[in-house]
Amino acid sequence: MTIKTDKPIIFGNKPGTGRSVKTAFFHGLKKKCPQCGKGKLFNGYTKVKEACASCGLDYSGQQADDAPPYFTMLITGHLVIPIALEFKRHLDPPLGLQFLIWGIVMAVMIWLLLPITKGGLIGIQWANKMHGFSDTGKDETIYDLANNQTNETT
Repeated sequence: MTIKTDKPIIFGNKPGTGRSVKTAFFHGLKKKCPQCGKGKLFNGYTKVKEACASCGLDYSGQQADDAPPYFTMLITGHLVIPIALEFKRHLDPPLGLQFLIWGIVMAVMIWLLLPITKGGLIGIQWANKMHGFSDTGKDETIYDLANNQTNETT
């Protein structure tokens, strides 16, 4: 199915609104506020603060849910498994030693990557005005690919 349109496909962000996905994503990766890049995003390991102490951005609308663990495991698996296979092919250590080494490596990588991934995803949500991060308090624009039109949500 091919949809031909002369309108740009916009998901949550209208042109000229000034929210850069790239900037917000990288602020989130640094576990900082996606709007100002100064305030901390988390209270603890992955508990999101109520609001930014620096600019006052309300974080209560964020809905990272299951995406951060999914992407964290995807990244970790794609990095560790090829290295583990090459390690096995060249050195052929005992199976117990392999489980010990790669189990620890994967646990540490997941522990380090989870808050970084969650921050990046919250940054993307903010930049695209998703889940309560819109200027009006609601998700603003949904592009209907089937009908080739933009609808305002309520």
